[in-house]
Amino acid sequence: MTPFIAEIVGTFLLILLGCGVNANVSLQKTYGSGSGWIVITTGWAFAVYTGVVVAGPYSGAHINPAVTIGLAVAGEFPVNDIAPYIIAQFIGAMLGAFSVWLMNKDHFDVTLDGDTKRAVFCNAPAIPNTPLNLLTEILGTFVLVFAVLYFTDATISSDNTIIGLGSLGALPVALIVWGIGLSLGGTTGYAINPARDLGPRIVHALVPIKEKGSNGWGYSWIPVVGPILGGVLAAGMAMLLG
Repeated sequence: MTPFIAEIVGTFLLILLGCGVNANVSLQKTYGSGSGWIVITTGWAFAVYTGVVVAGPYSGAHINPAVTIGLAVAGEFPVNDIAPYIIAQFIGAMLGAFSVWLMNKDHFDVTLDGDTKRAVFCNAPAIPNTPLNLLTEILGTFVLVFAVLYFTDATISSDNTIIGLGSLGALPVALIVWGIGLSLGGTTGYAINPARDLGPRIVHALVPIKEKGSNGWGYSWIPVVGPILGGVLAAGMAMLLG
């Protein structure tokens, strides 16, 4: 398990479970159909937790280009490693989205609305407003990256004994993503991750889905640019505050 492979696997698990909960809630004739926003935000939080648990020991579990870029700007990550990490994240995201489409193919077939089908893969604004939609993605990602930069080691030292939280050490980032979804996600669907949106959006464009409608390319730059700006702003603020 190299860092490159870890980022592929971690992002694959993130999207498999994240887009998976989108499919379970949005598509017709699933057992979770219509179960709502709380299920979606909780599912995405658990998806983040799973990806971080697996990739964390090997790559730091960025599983998000905005996190990778933000950490690099803050001096916490080598600039030369940015491109391999982002490539790995997009590979993992596309594999995860393809898997979600394949396992839910029958449910895509019986779901009539094209926008609902696309929403399994990627985001769209509840009310289109380019400046405010962009601001939402900037703020959501700012919260994520800013909080990550202030993480502390989950260990307690006593009498030369170190007690660690093990896999529970991935829990804080999952709770942060859950909070972002509950508080800030209602306007755009809170991509807060360029690979999470653009990778599955590309898969949506490529796979055969009956009456799938538009790919939403006109909006697609917002979940890419917004999170990157949010990550950079968070890094700048963290460096300013020290």
